[in-house]
Amino acid sequence: MGTDRPAKGRLREHVFRIIFGTGTPAGRLFDVLLLWAIVISVTLVMLESVAEIKLRYGRSLYLAELGFTALFTVEYLLRLWSIDRPIRYARSFFGIVDLLSILPTYLGLVFGGMHSLMVIRSLRLLRIFRILKLVRFVSEAGSLARALRASRRKITVFLLVVFAITVVFGTLMYMVESPEAGFTSIPRSIYWAIVTLTTVGYGDIAPQTIVGQALASFIMILGYGIIAVPTGIVSAEMVRTNNDPGMECMSCHATGHLDDARFCRKCGAKMPLQA
Repeated sequence: MGTDRPAKGRLREHVFRIIFGTGTPAGRLFDVLLLWAIVISVTLVMLESVAEIKLRYGRSLYLAELGFTALFTVEYLLRLWSIDRPIRYARSFFGIVDLLSILPTYLGLVFGGMHSLMVIRSLRLLRIFRILKLVRFVSEAGSLARALRASRRKITVFLLVVFAITVVFGTLMYMVESPEAGFTSIPRSIYWAIVTLTTVGYGDIAPQTIVGQALASFIMILGYGIIAVPTGIVSAEMVRTNNDPGMECMSCHATGHLDDARFCRKCGAKMPLQA
């Protein structure tokens, strides 16, 4: 019993370095094989949606999917077992994606119709940025997320204004146009206003009167100006954000650490030693 616990500790640390680390040959090989398994699994899901392929190879594809799900389940459990703070990892972005990548198979056994949701596994391919040491790309994603969080109040106000504009113009079009033109109700007219304001223009509903066409022209021109507003808000916040990537924590994937940092500023986990 005296040597059993240290042996378990060494095994847990070894598994952690392989699964979460990319600095060792074993860890890099594990991540590359994992990426290939994800690609093959997502490809099989897409192929199964083709009626001819499903009719001929449906059972084989289903069994292969069960095998991949079992593999990813073991991998997910090993991640929780080897990491110091499993709850924090489970609540992180990659932890949630890892869980969602295996849930559809188990839910499909009970409810059915959940099989196609397994394409969520394609999100796990984002790990390639860490595997290939593209830390700067991960940092840019974090910078964008911080900019979106900082500008959420401005964007919320902007969306409320846009919603009010669509309600007003939709109601006006309902009053001006006839049901024969497609404006049969205020909600349907608001739908038309949203489609027109966003410059999508499906064309399923079109104004027929001169007044209605004048309003439509004004909304189209207004739409070009409105589209640029959220872009400007987020861009301004990104300029004010710190783009220094720093080191990345392997436990919670937080970035922005100094090169000589020993512990994560967010979760307190031990940082990897830099060469």
